[in-house]
Amino acid sequence: MPSSLPHPLTDLPVRRLTRDDLVPCADLSEDRGWPRDEERWALLLAAGTGYGIDDPDTKGLVASCVVVSYGPELAAIGMLLVAGRHARRGVGRYLMQRVIEAAGDTPLSLYATSAGRPLYEGLGFIPVGRTVRLIGPFRPTAETGSTASGGAKPSGGAGTVVRPASAGDLRAMVQLDSVVFGLDRTHLLTRLPVFADHLRVAEENGELIGYAALSRSSDNHAVGPLIARDTATAKLLVTSLAEATDRPLRVDIDARHDELIDWVGACGLRHHSGTTEMVLGGRQHGDRAQRFGPLSLATG
Repeated sequence: MPSSLPHPLTDLPVRRLTRDDLVPCADLSEDRGWPRDEERWALLLAAGTGYGIDDPDTKGLVASCVVVSYGPELAAIGMLLVAGRHARRGVGRYLMQRVIEAAGDTPLSLYATSAGRPLYEGLGFIPVGRTVRLIGPFRPTAETGSTASGGAKPSGGAGTVVRPASAGDLRAMVQLDSVVFGLDRTHLLTRLPVFADHLRVAEENGELIGYAALSRSSDNHAVGPLIARDTATAKLLVTSLAEATDRPLRVDIDARHDELIDWVGACGLRHHSGTTEMVLGGRQHGDRAQRFGPLSLATG
């Protein structure tokens, strides 16, 4: 079908996306071979600002992008998608340019696939890190044991307990997250109990030292965010979440944490892909030693 997109592309109107666009956004994800993930789209459009370009022929979306702001110090870009029939025509670059203009002086961050990285480099983004994605059925090792009773601690501290999060944990989660992420993510974390199928916290002697969430994505369950004082605590959190599902796990791990990556691989997950963390006009924030995995690649 011939395309009726205008030339030049600067005549393309960019509009704000709303919850009424959930199905078109999910359709666009599916068009590009991504999971539909309507719940994830709902979270992003509620906590962030969505931008879209409408297809004049199909009335669906030509392209999408979501920006989640963390104040004047940083905004995260995600879900930059262009419909297959309009790919490689400069639409993605055009939309990104509009998003960068709208951000003004606010530094930007994103996770780039190998296919998308040249576009972002051309717009001035620089690489600052990597993530590794592993997917597969989780098979506990002898070291892993079980956290089902709340008392098994294969390599954590003697007083470490992992349990389901409660409403009373939210304040401590936000406080820990603000230190580890380096910026205030209250607008995201307050939505986690609704978005996530399972939410776990790790405590030692009554002090919260980590938390992690499990959310559905296609036929997988995705782990994220994964915040922990150390690798041992991160393992306990992943083990506890794995016990809560019979679906394969999907985990995006900061490549700095090679011990956790190796351990997850030993538990049966296999390397699937990787992304490059990139920034424009800013720097990394927070404590990377305790930041094992993002909430999603669209939010950081």
